[in-house]
Amino acid sequence: MPPKAKAAGKGRAPAKRKLAEEFPPGEVLTDTGKKVWKLGAPIGQGGFGLIYLADENSAKSVGADARYVIKVEPSDNGPLFSELKFYMRAAKPDLIQSWMKSHKLKSLGVPRYWGSGLHEKGGKRYRFMVIDRLGTDLQKKFEECGRRFPRKLVLQLGLRLLDILEYIHDHEYVHADIKASNLMLSYSDPNQVYLVDYGLAYRYSPDGVLKEYKEDPKRCHDGTIEFTSIDAHKGATASRRSDLEILSYCMVQWLCGRLPWEDKLQDPLYVRDSKIRSQDNVSEFMTKCFSSQDKPDEIQRFMEEVKSLEYLDKPPYENLRSILQAGLKAIQAKDDGKLIFSPVIGAVSSPAKKTTKRKKAADEAEDSEADGEPIKKKRVTKKKEVNGVKKSPKKPPTLRKVPSTGKGDSKSRLVEMSTQTSPGLAQRARGRPKKIRA
Repeated sequence: MPPKAKAAGKGRAPAKRKLAEEFPPGEVLTDTGKKVWKLGAPIGQGGFGLIYLADENSAKSVGADARYVIKVEPSDNGPLFSELKFYMRAAKPDLIQSWMKSHKLKSLGVPRYWGSGLHEKGGKRYRFMVIDRLGTDLQKKFEECGRRFPRKLVLQLGLRLLDILEYIHDHEYVHADIKASNLMLSYSDPNQVYLVDYGLAYRYSPDGVLKEYKEDPKRCHDGTIEFTSIDAHKGATASRRSDLEILSYCMVQWLCGRLPWEDKLQDPLYVRDSKIRSQDNVSEFMTKCFSSQDKPDEIQRFMEEVKSLEYLDKPPYENLRSILQAGLKAIQAKDDGKLIFSPVIGAVSSPAKKTTKRKKAADEAEDSEADGEPIKKKRVTKKKEVNGVKKSPKKPPTLRKVPSTGKGDSKSRLVEMSTQTSPGLAQRARGRPKKIRA
């Protein structure tokens, strides 16, 4: 039997998390560096509050082409604070620029941190953070392409992610939650991709001191169940090899459309054991995923290289790049800097699933780096009249982010609260890849 989802605390219900009130366009915020920012329209909503278009303060109002977004949450909430620590330590523009120069890179897909601070309004305090505005996420592109990406595109994405992971690893962090919905295209350049959502990011090497391998039953299966690493399934904190293992699962799914264990995602022990078997025999795993003529040898070589790593090992990033570049050469392609999202010939879209109210509500509450248009006000549903009696429509369940109780763990997880809860509800918090904290 799969383990039950953890409660937020032993014998007690999770504390309610306050949502930030909506600020009017033109609201001015001052960060800790005394830089002044002006809010535009809200363009995204997460469990903590709203995400706004933003720009440096001026007489002009913030337009739809603003270059920045600001995330806001009540100061006593935790999710943004967790992510903020990563951005402040590892995503300052000068750090990123220096890395790009030393590694001769034209771009690096880590959103830049431009400022943060506290804002008071109506006697309440709010935390905010300013980062780059980004575009659409790759999960949407994946669905549009019939849940298959062209081989060239997958290898290009793999190469870009190796650059990103080498950067964040060199700055003492691992991401631990790589997946298509956490990869976003640049708002201004569709050929650049960014890794976002550092809510599960872990500082594996504070001040250069590596954390030792240690299993904690309370942390088992952290991350997104389809892709999370075997280490995470066993309750160990993420390592550099964990990120690369997750990346390999992503690349396989993008190429073949489905991982072998996706039929039983509600059973984390089954998923864990399936991944262990895949690592024990990578060739057999690849045979399950691909026909003999479609099998990408470079992905098998990539997985074999990652499999050989010990928990504390520094990954051979250059060797892994060479493997993916050899894959491009094998299909007579090269990384020309252009990301082409075109349907694969013969790819069949997965059957359309009926979207339940619960999943729809989860998607609406999902954190995002905020692309698209300003949020539209929801239409109020009128009461229906039955036999002369007015009845109110059923309310959808509310969603909120609940902090984990692991000691020293400031990460958050999405938990569904409905009027009638049942075991496993917390494991189905969203319609796209499921994130399980068991």
